[in-house]
Amino acid sequence: MIVFNFKEIISKTIEDLKTQNKRVGFVPTMGALHSGHLALVSKSLKENDIVVVSVFVNPTQFDKNEDLKKYPRTLNRDIKLLKTLSKSNIVVYAPSVKDIYGENIEAINFDFDGLENGMEGKFRKGHFDGVGTVVKRLLEIVQPHNAYFGEKDFQQLQIIKKLVEKYKLPLNVIGCEIYREESGLALSSRNERLSLEQKKAAPAIYKTLKKAKEKFANQSVNKVTKWVVAAFANQKLLQLEYFIIADVKTLKEINRKSSKKAYRAFIAVYAGEIRLIDNIALN
Repeated sequence: MIVFNFKEIISKTIEDLKTQNKRVGFVPTMGALHSGHLALVSKSLKENDIVVVSVFVNPTQFDKNEDLKKYPRTLNRDIKLLKTLSKSNIVVYAPSVKDIYGENIEAINFDFDGLENGMEGKFRKGHFDGVGTVVKRLLEIVQPHNAYFGEKDFQQLQIIKKLVEKYKLPLNVIGCEIYREESGLALSSRNERLSLEQKKAAPAIYKTLKKAKEKFANQSVNKVTKWVVAAFANQKLLQLEYFIIADVKTLKEINRKSSKKAYRAFIAVYAGEIRLIDNIALN
């Protein structure tokens, strides 16, 4: 498995592959890979000839410097995991911060038509400017035919689709369903930091979402929201940051529902200092 560290070299390599009519898939990650990442890579392997997996901890999308410092960096382990899927059809791009940003480590200010304002954008200042900046640069470097993103970060997925549309980038953005542990907990690199007690408590997040979906069928948005807030008030190890029901297209929070529109519930919960997010389609 080839590991590239420099954008000029990987760009030239991909350019050569394309002249051989090879289809290129791309899975951007921040490393600390788990089964959810591997599911994205597996899907990409089925639909493309070569898959590029980037491993890059992006400094401009962290609103807290301590979170950036704590984020796990496990490149050697990540490469070993990727080799279990394919030793010849996956290439890794593991750049330095300088290779991506040069000397100017700053995020671009984006307008994603309001998709960025709620939920994660509201609670994590500048987050989606950082995400947009790094994803745009990675897509320009790799220039894949298809790029794969998980629906656990559904707001991010919608924003990346908007980014590709606005900048007329020639690729398909493919959303992939949330990969979960047997308990229902959405897989995340942050799960590794949970204590045993927190790990036992955390599946309540998805159980609550599923129950909220049931209630949404015949109850008002306000009643469902109040029920979720009350459910977490009884959780000793989990603290609710937000629960929002939003329009799938605009990602705007709703107060009333319409049978003509699609909705999704979004949640963010703290287990100690560890922040977990999840979401579920409601109709």
